[in-house]
Amino acid sequence: MDRRQRKTREAIFKAFIFLLSKKNFNNITVGEIIEIADVGRATFYAHFETKDFLLKDLCGELFDHIFSPETGNSNGNIFHCEGQDSVFLHLFKHIKKNDNNIGKLLASKNNELFLEYFQRGIKGLVIKNLADFQHKKPELLPENFWINHISASFINTLKWWIEQELQQPPELITEYFLQSI
Repeated sequence: MDRRQRKTREAIFKAFIFLLSKKNFNNITVGEIIEIADVGRATFYAHFETKDFLLKDLCGELFDHIFSPETGNSNGNIFHCEGQDSVFLHLFKHIKKNDNNIGKLLASKNNELFLEYFQRGIKGLVIKNLADFQHKKPELLPENFWINHISASFINTLKWWIEQELQQPPELITEYFLQSI
C-alpha cells in the first residue's frame, strides 16, 4: 500500500471512529463516513466493500498486533514479553495509553461490537498461554470452561476499569485480573 492509500485509509478509519463515538453502528451511513473523511464514494469502496468490512478491518488494525502478532501491524510482538503477566499488562497499557482510540471505542455506544472481537482475541491469547494458568485451575473444571472463565474475567476486569475511567494504573489492574482467576 502506498502512502496516499495509507492516508486515505487512515482518514476513513478516523471518520468512522468519530462516528462510532457519537452514534450507533447501524445508524452510520457510508455517506457520513466519506463526508467526514473527505473522500469520494468510489474511493471508499476501493478500500472497503461495505461498512461491515470497514468495521472488521478497523478491529484488525486495532487488535491484530496484540492477538496475532505474526500477521498484525508493526507495533511489535508482545509474545516475546517475559511470562503471562507481561502479556496482560501489555494489553492494559495499550488501553490506558489509548493507542488508536481503543479505550474510547471500548467505552462507546458500540462497545459490544469491539468487546466481542476483543473477547475472541482474548480467548485465543488465553489458549496460547494456558500453561501459565494451569497451576490455578481446579481439577474439577473442564478445560473449555476454564478458558471461558479466564477470558470473561479479563473482559469484566476491562469493563470495570473503563467504568472507573482508567484511574488505576495498568500494573494494579493486571494484578486485580490475575487475582480474580
